[in-house]
Amino acid sequence: METWTRKEWETASINYEKSLYYLYTPMCGTCAVASKMMTVIDAMKPDLPIGKADLNYLGDLAVDYEIESVPCLLIMKDGVLQEKVYAFQSVPDLLMKIN
Repeated sequence: METWTRKEWETASINYEKSLYYLYTPMCGTCAVASKMMTVIDAMKPDLPIGKADLNYLGDLAVDYEIESVPCLLIMKDGVLQEKVYAFQSVPDLLMKIN
């Protein structure tokens, strides 16, 4: 999972049928657990573009996408936001939401 800028995220969301953007903050304990889950998802879905970013540096994105908390997974399909995931319950649960 690569660290993306907002521009890289928007480019991926346009150029791919589906893309994911994982948003976190470094001091968040829940984000640490979610990051491990996202690492597994990234390994299981090598063809799916997945980026990550520290939300502390993307305040404008937080406002534009109305991010309520972290961790947050933005699921984009055909350039349209499909879902914002805040509850990282398990890897199988995340896979169901992504698929």
